[in-house]
Amino acid sequence: MAEGKSHFKELLLVFLGLLVLTGITVYVAKNINFGSLALNITVALAIATLKATLVALYFMHLKWESKLIISFAVISIPFLILAIGIMVWDINNKIGLGNYNLQ
Repeated sequence: MAEGKSHFKELLLVFLGLLVLTGITVYVAKNINFGSLALNITVALAIATLKATLVALYFMHLKWESKLIISFAVISIPFLILAIGIMVWDINNKIGLGNYNLQ
C-alpha cells in the first residue's frame, strides 16, 4: 500500500477558515446593511462562494486532481454567475413593484 503525504494540517486550517468565514457571514447578516437587498445578497453569496471554493479544493480534493477534472469544475462557474444574476435581478424587480415583503 502506497503511503501518501498527510494533509491533516492543511485540512485543519481550512476547517478553521471555514468556521471563521461562517462567523463573518452571520455577523454581516445580522449587523451590517449595505443599503440595498441586492448588495446584501451579493456580499453573502461572495462569502459563500469563497467557502464553497475552499470545500471544493480541499475536502473534495480538487487541489490534487488532474487539470481535466478541474476544468470540468471551472466550466460550471459561468452558470453559477448567471443564476446569481437572475436571482438578484428578480429580487430587485419584486422590490420595485412592491411585490416583495421585506419584513
